[in-house]
Amino acid sequence: MPRLKQEFPDADRTMQVVNHIGALIEKGKLKPGDKIPAEREFARSLHVSRASLRTGLGYMAAMGVVKVRRGIGTFVADGPPEIGNASLGLIGALHGFQPWHLFEARLTLESELAALAAERGKRQHHLALADEVAEMFASMNNPTEYLIHDVLFHRIISQASGNPILAALMETITSALYDTRRKTVERARDLRESAEMHREIYRAIRARKPLESRKFMEQHLRAAQSAQDAELAPSQV
Repeated sequence: MPRLKQEFPDADRTMQVVNHIGALIEKGKLKPGDKIPAEREFARSLHVSRASLRTGLGYMAAMGVVKVRRGIGTFVADGPPEIGNASLGLIGALHGFQPWHLFEARLTLESELAALAAERGKRQHHLALADEVAEMFASMNNPTEYLIHDVLFHRIISQASGNPILAALMETITSALYDTRRKTVERARDLRESAEMHREIYRAIRARKPLESRKFMEQHLRAAQSAQDAELAPSQV
């Protein structure tokens, strides 16, 4: 019996998807809330594999450009607004922002967001967090895919905080961090430990324990920073 051909994403084709959707948005052909065409037809029209299409959409979801609604489809994001990681990069270059500045800002902001999510999160947020944790465990052998679910997990926490201003600020920081991390994540060493820490954060939020949620988030972020430092090390030798 012949073996089925397994599709793998192609980096160039993936960026073709990203650039195409970006162009449609810039030209006003896709607007906030619009649904992205069905996967099969969209992949065929772009002459890319469905694996490359899914990876491209995952990239854009991690950047906050589109949102995936399970069982319904993929839609152009309609909020919260992103203050703009390009502006953050420009300001950083002008004023000499250092990587630790970004980490400190994230640590301060996201630890509080986790506590707020424990207080205000709704069942729909708990279910979404559980889904992303499951996806992280399922993708531990695929760092690029794992990173997408990692970013989505943190975005859900921002949304569960109930404060759209804090969520928008966090989105700006997350986008800047994701753009850097995706270049080194293939060197990640222990994604199981990371997945387990995300599970602890989820459980604390679901149990409505703000102090534990804050503590677990702080522990996770410090461990994530150390992991990223280790990923960067080979390129600096």
